[in-house]
Amino acid sequence: MRKADVLVIGAGPAGMAAATRATESGARVIQVDDNASAGGQIWRGASETRWQTPGIETIFGAQAIARGSNERTLLFEAGERSFELGFQRLILATGARELFLPFPGWTLPGVFGAGGLQAMVKSGLSVRGKTIVIGGSGPLLLAVAAHLRQAGARVKLIAEQAVAKAIVGFGFAMLRYPAKLTQAAGLRLALAGVRYLLGCRVEAAEGRGRLERVRLRQGNKIWTEECDYAGIAYGLHANGELASLLGCRQEIDEWQRTANPAIYAAGECTGIGGVDLAVVEGEIAGYAACGELERARRLFGRRDRARSFAKALERTFALRGELRTLPRPATVVCRCEDVTYEKLQQAASARGAKLHTRCGMGACQGRICGAATEFLFGWKPDTVRPPLLPARVGSLASLEDL
Repeated sequence: MRKADVLVIGAGPAGMAAATRATESGARVIQVDDNASAGGQIWRGASETRWQTPGIETIFGAQAIARGSNERTLLFEAGERSFELGFQRLILATGARELFLPFPGWTLPGVFGAGGLQAMVKSGLSVRGKTIVIGGSGPLLLAVAAHLRQAGARVKLIAEQAVAKAIVGFGFAMLRYPAKLTQAAGLRLALAGVRYLLGCRVEAAEGRGRLERVRLRQGNKIWTEECDYAGIAYGLHANGELASLLGCRQEIDEWQRTANPAIYAAGECTGIGGVDLAVVEGEIAGYAACGELERARRLFGRRDRARSFAKALERTFALRGELRTLPRPATVVCRCEDVTYEKLQQAASARGAKLHTRCGMGACQGRICGAATEFLFGWKPDTVRPPLLPARVGSLASLEDL
């Protein structure tokens, strides 16, 4: 079994920053990510050389599925093999995933998450000449739309659920962040001529066998738009399953340390705050995990500023209650187990829904429907048990041998 001074789970912005600072502090660092390369979702395919530090042992295509033989080990699976890694300090930088809110037709081929569609394009999907509607909430919509347009797509419109008053207030708040304001202005320039509709939502996707059109609502106005693809996502939801399995509460202290003094957390898994906050939290966690507290403390001001911007984002793009009316009785909410909204309305809790409908027990282990039902019904996640993700029987059997 290999052992690290610092084991970093995740190779997105927070994980890369944490691994780099820990390595600079003299620690032996092992970094694990379930993707094929570093960068996470935000830096997928980009060159971020400042965080590509020699001396970091990286393992890609592997995912943590359970605790290992003791509290300072984790069990991983990569393809058809499983292995255990030990650590003195653990940094969780597991990121976040898109939040999907079910609506009629959202399971049609051609309907993606906004970031998911962008990731597909970065991975080789051609959208040249295709018509696309982007919808949901948050600044990610603009970034995705700009990227798709640059790839040759015809972006027809962006449907943002936040209302004009909130967006205007956010615009004034951004005057305190000139770099962010410049970035936003650049995106709007890149999207010149693309309609940006506020207080607007996609209510349904329609088509025979695949997406052909979407139905939108803005106030009392309802209409349809023909399109080849739709990218719909309502912000991000933290990947907190591993932290829950390890018994770590979501709260962290000033050093990014969890309730377990050997475990730190940084980035979107601690709360959605954007890439700048993720990076500085990763740096602080990397230093603090190595006992470099003074170097970590010097970054507190930068983190405070990033957190202030994150709070402004949260206020501006808070999801409106009207979105709870999106699903119809026959709308599928849990795609893995084909559970409809009507069936879930009869349950009183996430656990009740799981027992009576198997909602959350499919291949994604509730990663899609869990966040949706939390928003729709206010259900809190059930207890997290190993394996975190579907795993090979051989990997699970190895738990008995460790």
